[in-house]
Amino acid sequence: MTTTRPPAPTTATTPDHGMADFGYKESLSRRIGKFSSFAAGVSYISILTGTFQMFYFGYGTAGPGYLWSWPLVFVGQFAVALCFMELAAKYPVAGSVYNWAKKLGNQFVGWSAGWLMLTASIVSLAAVVLALQLNLPRLWSGFQIIGDGTGTRDFATNAVILGTVLIVFTTVVNAFGVRLMAMINSTGVFIELIAAVAIAIILGLHVTRGPDVFFSANGYGAEQSGGYLGAFLIATLASGYVMYGFDTASSLGEETVEPRRTAPKAILRALLASFVIGGAILVFAVLSAPNLDDEMLGTAGGGLQYIVEQVMGGTLGKIMVVCIAIAVTVCALAVHTAAIRLTFAMARDNALPFSAQLARVSDKHKTPVVPAVVIGLLAALILVVNIGQPKVFTVITSIAVIMIYLAYLGVTAPMLYQRLRGNWPAEDLAAGGYFTMGRWGMAVNVFAVLWGLGMAINLAWPRPAIYGSPWYYTWGAFLYIGAILAAGLIWFALRGTRVIGVLAGHAAAPARVVS
Repeated sequence: MTTTRPPAPTTATTPDHGMADFGYKESLSRRIGKFSSFAAGVSYISILTGTFQMFYFGYGTAGPGYLWSWPLVFVGQFAVALCFMELAAKYPVAGSVYNWAKKLGNQFVGWSAGWLMLTASIVSLAAVVLALQLNLPRLWSGFQIIGDGTGTRDFATNAVILGTVLIVFTTVVNAFGVRLMAMINSTGVFIELIAAVAIAIILGLHVTRGPDVFFSANGYGAEQSGGYLGAFLIATLASGYVMYGFDTASSLGEETVEPRRTAPKAILRALLASFVIGGAILVFAVLSAPNLDDEMLGTAGGGLQYIVEQVMGGTLGKIMVVCIAIAVTVCALAVHTAAIRLTFAMARDNALPFSAQLARVSDKHKTPVVPAVVIGLLAALILVVNIGQPKVFTVITSIAVIMIYLAYLGVTAPMLYQRLRGNWPAEDLAAGGYFTMGRWGMAVNVFAVLWGLGMAINLAWPRPAIYGSPWYYTWGAFLYIGAILAAGLIWFALRGTRVIGVLAGHAAAPARVVS
């Protein structure tokens, strides 16, 4: 008689990391602890990068009242994060969004979510590194390598040079393995958190006006369709651009110790810390700004950095700008890292061109080196667009945010479908002592789906205020996302449907057959 011996039961020496659910074997090195996991989520969200990079847009569009978008976006993303926390407790695997969508939906749903997330992540890396231009030349004029900053293309060209240098750095660090990445990232996040709290406190000590400014339109939105509400909906991009990427903690699950317990907590703590500290900075910045009518508050060359310099001045102001530059660096590192894990996850399923090369793990460093280099090169090439057409680059980066929201929707929607069918094993998670939303799960999941749809529609809506006046800019969200999806779907239809499947080198050992 021939029988199939089941897999060995989970014991203290063979922990359940959720890999068996996908048929994968352990390929990466588990060296990430609790703080490093938390730091990965915080650095991707990056309090100081996102708030300082996008404040000018939000304030310039809707004035002080735009800050109401901060709690609004938090509530929506918190619902998404709670769904992800359950998934991280159940399936803490690399390329979390891709694998979750695949498991909850099917291979096509997973591939579509992964493709959107991957292309958006590469563009996001290019967008993040450009933030160095907003900070380094403020510290030392020598960082303005091209011209003096007043020329037509000085600002954009110099931003590309500084950004490329940073991409080279993140590529090298990621190629040397997760331990070096985690050490640098954790150190940078520690500095960022201290600096962020310090900025909030110092700005709070210099408050010159009351909170009534947040309850008035202050003249903004008068020329917008829909009045102030129209301006406010546009300004939500500034907050929406910041609060995502918390899934990075789970995307590093295959390199995390006790990921089913560590990753959900890291997701929650990263989002909460970013909301509280980032919100404090934004509120106190507006309340302490010397002049709210100063046009510099709504320009890329001014913004939040301008307020910090005005309030703190001199040496202290420069120290804080240094901390912001450090935050930009670790944010770029985290975005690059997450994109690498997503590429690796899709490639080991043979779900990308040249998958065999992209899924190869270095024997020495235990990390996917080829994806680190490829993603770095692609991000650097995207940067070149910024030299001649910075407005086009702004359009592309705005659309990248929409693509990430759509990718998240590719997880929360099929998760809701499984809940409605009674297929979500919340009881199993509770029995194992892992995170679960319990009886609140259905309501939160419904809200997460509605939020994702609403936010994607709001950001994609064709408005010149975001995308510019030529029609191909105004409709850029539909054109760009459509082109990206079409290019990927052509490959998926012509080749992907025939070859997708776990590569032999990454497949778990088959069940033993004994006679």
